[in-house]
Order: sequence, then structure tokens, then C-alpha cells
Amino acid sequence: MACKFAFQIHRANERYGLTLRALVLYYMVELRVPQNSIGPCVTQLFGLPLGAGAVTQMKKSGARHYEDLYTELFKRVTNGRMLHVDETKVSIKGKEAFVWVFANLEEVVYVYRASRDATFVREALSEFHGVLISDFYAGYEGITCPQQKCLIHLIRDLNDSLLQEPFNDELRTMTSDFSRLLKEVIGSVDKFGLKACHLRKHKDSVTEFYQTLASADWKTEAVNTWRKRFEKNRNTLFTFLDYDGIPWNNNNAEHAVKKFVFLRHVMGGSSSEAGIREYLILLSVYESCEVKGIPFLEFLRSGERTFERFLATPR
Repeated sequence: MACKFAFQIHRANERYGLTLRALVLYYMVELRVPQNSIGPCVTQLFGLPLGAGAVTQMKKSGARHYEDLYTELFKRVTNGRMLHVDETKVSIKGKEAFVWVFANLEEVVYVYRASRDATFVREALSEFHGVLISDFYAGYEGITCPQQKCLIHLIRDLNDSLLQEPFNDELRTMTSDFSRLLKEVIGSVDKFGLKACHLRKHKDSVTEFYQTLASADWKTEAVNTWRKRFEKNRNTLFTFLDYDGIPWNNNNAEHAVKKFVFLRHVMGGSSSEAGIREYLILLSVYESCEVKGIPFLEFLRSGERTFERFLATPR
């Protein structure tokens, strides 16, 4: 015991050891190797016969091992000072379902749901007092907390409108006014960071933009539609001006969604509901490791069930 080396005890009810399971999960989640290709890969590299059933069992075992960590991660992201949320489709045996992403600057959690209904999000965030950053999906409207809508989504939609009506002078004027306002704000972000003491000075410009929007006699349908949209979201477009460290976009969640999309391409539509839930537990651990700067394979090999214990143990 003087050397303080930590030995991993092999479980009697599992045929394969922790290190092999770690390698399989590493191939599956971080390297995105198709599940039916992992067995042949291990066999070719190490001369160890490993069937598809064994790979599936190791995925189940790994998901069970990190269930408590997954639950803890969800509690952390839904009780912090800032939360990014997004969702994407997934096919389960030909049936459409959804995967939701909850992310902050330290943790990422993926949640499977059979539909896009945001009721469970509202329930999970019933006591959330931080700032919720999201796109413009109407399901988030009932959540009673400060919200910041993703301005990148808004800019994309404005650009799409301009492409559809390139000769609409009113639309070009309104878009130019908003772009000028946003350019000034982002200039302050680039210079001082997301500091409210430097960003609040732009609130007068925001008020001026809305006054112009309301007072102008807009003639075209497209601009009046946009005016209504700006007015509807007035309290959620510039929330970040009043808080330190709150971004004006939903890039964190979108980045996490892309990581799932990569796996979705690998899985195809063949995964079961139970199988996708297992993937999401493991993907949540992987993404949280990446955000924290923890090597995923090392964490898997350690057998630890919390990041704190992993970081506290000499390697």
C-alpha cells in the first residue's frame, strides 16, 4: 500500500474487465465507430474474439455505471446561473423522437423524449432562476425565468427574408438599423467581454431602435411581420446586457447538438429507445469530460463515478 497505486477490482458477474469496456466505449462515443464494427476491430487489433452481443452488453454496463453521474449532471445544469437548451430529431425504429440538450460552461446533458413537447422542460426548470438561452421555439415561453433568445437565429431569419425580397427597401432599412445596433454591442463584447457594466450603455440604443420601429409608417407586409416579432420578443433579445457572462447566442447547445448528430449518422435509425438512452448517458459523460478538459478514455479507465474523485486521485 506504500506506493498508493489504485487497483481496479474485476466484477465477478462481468465477463470482460474495466479496461476493455473503456476501450469499447471510447471507440463507440469519442471515435464514433459503428457499434457492429467495434468487435471485429478489437479482434483484429488484439486477437480477442468479441461479438456484437458483448459490445452491446458493455454499452449497457457502462450506462448503468454512470447513471448516478448523469442524474447529478442534470441537476447541476438545471440549477446554475445560465443554461443553454436546444433539441434535434432522432429516428427510433422508423419513429420520430427528439433528443434535448442542456448545457452550461461545465456540463452537458442529453435527454431522450418521445416528442418535442416542452412540458418536461418547464417542469425541470420550475425552480430555475438563472438565464435560459434558447432559440425561438414557442415551448420555452412558459418558463418563468430571464431568457435570452439566440440573436444568431434572428440574423439568419432576417437574411432569409432579405433573400426572398431583395428589393424591399423598408426591409433593408429595418435590417440595417438592427445590424448597426448589434454591431455596436458586439464591438463592446469584443473589447470588454460579457460585462454588464460595459454593455448596459447600449440599452439606450435598444430603446431608440424600438421607438423607430414603432413610429415608422411601414407599408410592406414583411416589415410589419418583423415589427411584430421584434415587439413580441422585446424582453428576451437583449437580456444579456444586464448580466455578466451571459452570451447573446446559443452556440454551446448547438455545438453539443452537432456532437449527437455525428453519432446519429453512425447509429442510423436502428437503435432502440433503451439503446438511445444508453448512448445519451455515455455521450453526456463524454461531452462533460471535454468541457472540463478531462481525457474521456482516462476517465473511463479509472472506473470513477464522479469527476471530482477522478481529479483528486493521482494518476
